[in-house]
This record gives sequence, C-alpha cells and structure tokens, in this order.
Amino acid sequence: MSIAEGGIPSPNIWHHPKVYEVENRAVDPNGVIEPAMRAIRDWAGATVLDIGCGTGFHLPTFAATAAQVIGVEPHGALADAARRRTQALPNVDVRQGTAQRLPVPDASIDVMHARWAYFFGPGCEPGLAELDRVMRRGGTAFVIDNDGSRSTFGEWFSTSYPKIKAPVVERFWTDRGWHRTPLDMGWRFESRADLEAVVKIEFTPEDSKRILASHQGIEVDYAINLWSRTF
Repeated sequence: MSIAEGGIPSPNIWHHPKVYEVENRAVDPNGVIEPAMRAIRDWAGATVLDIGCGTGFHLPTFAATAAQVIGVEPHGALADAARRRTQALPNVDVRQGTAQRLPVPDASIDVMHARWAYFFGPGCEPGLAELDRVMRRGGTAFVIDNDGSRSTFGEWFSTSYPKIKAPVVERFWTDRGWHRTPLDMGWRFESRADLEAVVKIEFTPEDSKRILASHQGIEVDYAINLWSRTF
C-alpha cells in the first residue's frame, strides 16, 4: 500500500472502504448538495479538481458535464479504485498526491471540491496555499464539512470530537473570505445494519455504543456547511 508523502490518514475510508461506500450511498438522499453548489458555480465545461477523491464516488457526477475532472488521492489503493471506477470516462484523470502538494499546474482549475477531506479548518493552511496556486482567476472552491452546531449528527459529532469547535471552524473560514451555506442533507440507509456499520467507522466503540442506543431507525438528520470561495 503506497501513501503519498504528507498524506493525512483518514481512518474511516482508509481502513473500511466498503463500509464507506455504504455511507456515500446514504448521504444526501434528497439531493440537496449538488444544486446548492451549482447555484454558486456550475462546472459545465470546466476543469474540476476533487481533492481527497477516495474511491472516486463523486467523479462521475462531475464528469457528466465538466470538460476535465482530476481526482487527487494520497492513498494508493483508493486511487487505484477510483481509476477502475472511472476507466470508461475519458475526461477523468486520477492522480496520487496530497492537498498540500497538488499534482496539477498553476492556475489550471476552475472548480475545486473537497468533501470531508483534509480541509477541516485550523491546520489546513498548506492546502489553502496550494489552492491559491492552482485556482484560475474567477474559479470557485467548495469545501463540505460537518456543522457541529446543529442536527442529530451534529450533536453526535460535537460530543464525540470536543476539540473541534463549530464557532472556531466557522471563524477560520469566514476570516479567510469563504462564504457559508448551511444545508440539511441527512443520512438514509437501506438497513439498520448499514447504519450501525457506518456509525462504527466514524466514532469510537464507546461513542458508537452510546449513539446507537439513543437512535432508532435508518435515517438521521444531518447538517453540513458548504463553504465556497471565488478566486
């Protein structure tokens, strides 16, 4: 297993890619995120960069209308899976690399997408410096992150990860000129077993036990922040 130098471990997808695929399918069942992004900046005909693309789950969506899609992923096995997923899409290129050292030329990207990948607020300054390098003038970057200040999932997240404080994260982005679009997306699983499996890769065993004991069913209300900036 090869990891690009500087790659920051992502315990959920790095160690449990099949379960993370279940999570990806459960996310945003009503399709809230894509229209919100397109309302800010459509990627039709654009060059799109997906940072931390994992197994390439989102690449086909971008490729349907973009001119070129570049996925960047530090984990070699996940990058290989993304290449297999998109092998029939001639406008998709998956490259191994990190947000801190992007394998793309200067001023070459129209739209950047990062979803629960590296850009979590304080600490991601090297990746933001790389965005300054690779984004074209007039290009737009999107970062999708958890909103720990509201929703059932937000309560789980803020309680389980108390060092990540929603006001601090919000101030980090707004101070750097990013715009916040709060969204309510949700999780909807096909079975209770799927929900339980996903909770167990996102939280510690102790927190997972507490969460699952407190929540019934296969749906979870889940708030996120869509951060955007035009360069």
